[in-house]
Amino acid sequence: MKRLMLAIAALLALASPAGAEKIAGILSTSSVKVTSSFDGTSLSLFGSIEPDTPGGTLSGPYNIIVVITGPLQDRVTRLKTNSWGIWTNTDQVSFRQFPSFYNVLSSGSLEAIADPTLLEERRVLPLTQARATATTGETPKSTEFGTQLVRLMTEQGHFLVREDGIHFLSDSAFVAQVNLPSDVANGPFIARTMLLKDKQLLAERSDGFTVRKTGFESFVYVASRQYPLVYGLVCVALALFAGWLVGVVFRR
Repeated sequence: MKRLMLAIAALLALASPAGAEKIAGILSTSSVKVTSSFDGTSLSLFGSIEPDTPGGTLSGPYNIIVVITGPLQDRVTRLKTNSWGIWTNTDQVSFRQFPSFYNVLSSGSLEAIADPTLLEERRVLPLTQARATATTGETPKSTEFGTQLVRLMTEQGHFLVREDGIHFLSDSAFVAQVNLPSDVANGPFIARTMLLKDKQLLAERSDGFTVRKTGFESFVYVASRQYPLVYGLVCVALALFAGWLVGVVFRR
């Protein structure tokens, strides 16, 4: 029995990955506050590669991919067609739980540091996200409409792929900078950090932060969502008062 136990232990030791790694990381802030003067901001993700077991060793070189996903929203992409001089919507594809913000940062060319199957399974590329969230399924139609949606989001500064976005400070320490536009959506954000070696995934971790309105902007936003009728009546009243006031001023 003792020999059997020793043999099993030896087999388990051989099956276990030697020098397994893990990722430690921290964001420069966990909350981004949006005020009336907010014109965008940047935050940093600092990380390090560590042995998974005490006394373990690291054997690089390693590569890092960071995917930052913003609040999820439902979107509709429509195709407009010119028929006899009139533009009409002739086709459309809906996307459920589509990211309002999507940044992919990596320490090198994605094709060079990651297996294509891995990129597909982990939904790293923006187009993969679009096809996966399309209500029509992953079809040529969803690919066509998803490509245009990704293009529009990229032009607006909400989607970005930077293959030089990760900088190694040493063999095991790295930093990534995330730039948020002035019209960034409010809500929770998730930063997924993936550690790779020889195009294979070794470890993964997630860090979160939030973007939220503060001050008077927050009050207006909450009022418009929680009390839409009162909010609408107040807006109408203010508009009528402003029109009356302008009329009085110019009459004088």
